[in-house]
Amino acid sequence: MAEVAGGEERPFRSGFVALVGRPSVGKSTLLNACYGGKIAITSPVAQTTRRRMRAVVNREGAQIVIVDTPGLHKPKDALGKELNKVALGELADVDVVALLIDATKEVGRGDEWVARHVDASRAPYKLLVVTKADVADPKTVSAQLEAASRLARFDDSLVVSARKGFNVDSFISLVSSHLPEGPRWFPDDMDVDMTDEELVAEFIREKVLLNMRQEVPHSVAVTCDQIEWMEDGHASFSATILVEREGQKAMVIGKGGRMVKRIGSEARRDVEKLLGARCYLDLQVRVQPQWRRDANEIRRLGYEADE
Repeated sequence: MAEVAGGEERPFRSGFVALVGRPSVGKSTLLNACYGGKIAITSPVAQTTRRRMRAVVNREGAQIVIVDTPGLHKPKDALGKELNKVALGELADVDVVALLIDATKEVGRGDEWVARHVDASRAPYKLLVVTKADVADPKTVSAQLEAASRLARFDDSLVVSARKGFNVDSFISLVSSHLPEGPRWFPDDMDVDMTDEELVAEFIREKVLLNMRQEVPHSVAVTCDQIEWMEDGHASFSATILVEREGQKAMVIGKGGRMVKRIGSEARRDVEKLLGARCYLDLQVRVQPQWRRDANEIRRLGYEADE
């Protein structure tokens, strides 16, 4: 399909771009910057991303489907193994693979391991992206770029700061120019391939990660059990925060219920902004012992890799 620009026809390009890398390198932050708003959750906690998310970025002459993946890491339980499978599975059938490297952390064996998988990918275009340029001095960024460029055979490299918007447009232009000619894979009014329930659950989990410390964040999962749209236009959500131990439940609830109220209040603001509607949120906290080691529970929560 062709579009007309300046009297000349040019091909419409569309395809899939996978963001891969170690935990906390800025994949979700870059996706949000490309999307132009908050759609993927972020936090300083490693392995914040547990679901593969596809966000649609429409530009003149192109539709870029950016795939955010869980951070690749050495797994300690069944959940970690499944998240690695989710991330590595995206390398099999995309048009562009972007390997993200944190400018503030020395390139290590974990990055080398991820890069080997990128090198083996059949993706026609492979891009090295050094992130967080706003918090590293130019000398460090340059050294990081040089070290990372030796990890695999890359077609191009780019330095970005997603938080400051530095080179985000350049990233979009670069990857879109290397997409194949093709149709729009998603309609113009579809911006993400997750349901409202999944997005609500993720926003709640983000607030748990941001408000809790120590071992609690990795033990937390969230389900959005019900959503009901009222006649006056507002939405009512019921959700459950899962933890693995009674002590964690007490921490999430907090003294007098203050912590769970704060989590719900902060999550509701994001949900209302996303949906453009007033929302009510009912939060429960439940103990599900050892859920991270239970394949059936991982599958029920939607964290399993596609077969």
